[in-house]
Amino acid sequence: MNKFLMGAMLALPAIALTVENAAAQLPMGDAIAAAVAADPWLTGSELRQQALASEAVAAESLPDPKLSLMAGNFPVDTFDINQEAMTQLAVGVTQMFPRGDSRALNRRQKEELSEQEPLLRADRQARVAANVARLWLDVYRAQESIALIETNRSLFGYLVDAARSGYSSALGRARQQDLVRAQLELTRLEDRLSELRQRQEAAQRQLSEWVGALAGQPVSTALPAVRTAVPLERLAAGQDGDQQAWELLQGHPALEAIDQRIEAMGTGVELARQKYKPEWGLSAQYGYRDEDMNGRDRADLFTLGVTVDLPVFTDKRQDREVDAALARAEALKTDRLLMARQMVAEFQAAVVQLQRLEERNSLYVDELLPQMAEQADAALSAYNNDDGDFAEAVRARIAELDARLAALALQVQRHQAIVQINYLLAGSGRADHTPGGEEQ
Repeated sequence: MNKFLMGAMLALPAIALTVENAAAQLPMGDAIAAAVAADPWLTGSELRQQALASEAVAAESLPDPKLSLMAGNFPVDTFDINQEAMTQLAVGVTQMFPRGDSRALNRRQKEELSEQEPLLRADRQARVAANVARLWLDVYRAQESIALIETNRSLFGYLVDAARSGYSSALGRARQQDLVRAQLELTRLEDRLSELRQRQEAAQRQLSEWVGALAGQPVSTALPAVRTAVPLERLAAGQDGDQQAWELLQGHPALEAIDQRIEAMGTGVELARQKYKPEWGLSAQYGYRDEDMNGRDRADLFTLGVTVDLPVFTDKRQDREVDAALARAEALKTDRLLMARQMVAEFQAAVVQLQRLEERNSLYVDELLPQMAEQADAALSAYNNDDGDFAEAVRARIAELDARLAALALQVQRHQAIVQINYLLAGSGRADHTPGGEEQ
């Protein structure tokens, strides 16, 4: 095999292989939809909301009345119902009335807690979509990197054969170091393939937690077109980035769910204050008396009573319960502030990362990749014209492969940054993008 043939092999384009059976591919949108549809947490949240709604109705109901049956004042010597005038059989009913507006407040608190469940589900759906999208992108990066290297592995396999043939031929000008170099690069490609397959399998195993057996399918060979829920130009504009990010994130369902809990805690404070008010009870009792020993009728008896407790010692109970309710409400406000600050920091970091990734991606597409291809072609041309050596041509081709892999990594990182931004903008009010940020 002559040097011209070896040079022609070096000139083969290093492109990613495509999967012919597109029907077996798993698009990002399908993976997200499958994960959300199969998420048992969402079902549990719906059941919790139903439970709280039922508890709200029960909380406003009066306590069950108490029925009492009593045989009173029986003489212990004879246990004769006719012997003594006070002996009677009595039946009574007692009904308690909770303090102040505690019934209505209990119902309102349960309803407020149930109203946070749709917000928690919205946050869960956005979080699941972001997690699945990130895992899908990890699988995609490994899959397409493997395809890219597979093409060059076959190229370097041919190079080994060509170098071996040229080295053994009397007319060939290939040197032993050319053969060693080609074999070394082929071995390195094998190692990189092994590492990438490990990454792909690990990402697929993680993805299977959400989509089950679908994770075993190859993902789509083309990245989906994604965009930020709010245009990047708007995110990058303005001097007061903190205030802008703060305003954009206030509608996030995770923060709104905490707002709903804070509202329920406020109702809990009002509920604690109801304990300063007395609890009332109404009782009625009917007593039956039999005839006396002489056969004369005796009047039956009816008793009506009211009970009320007296919350007069409030410093050790009611005051402390109100203080505890207030402290819990303020602590929850602190938790919300901390979550909002963390989300703002994550959002700003993701926006800056996306801006830099956009710049680097443009640099790779517009300048670096064409320059690397030009360098590889120049090294090949020099080798074909006996003005360069085999090692330099191989190094140039390896450098071009590395650049293509780096460009692929940049594209995946860009998509992952957009996924993170779109999760944080889940409450931005836009309805024209899916949870993962994929355009329709």
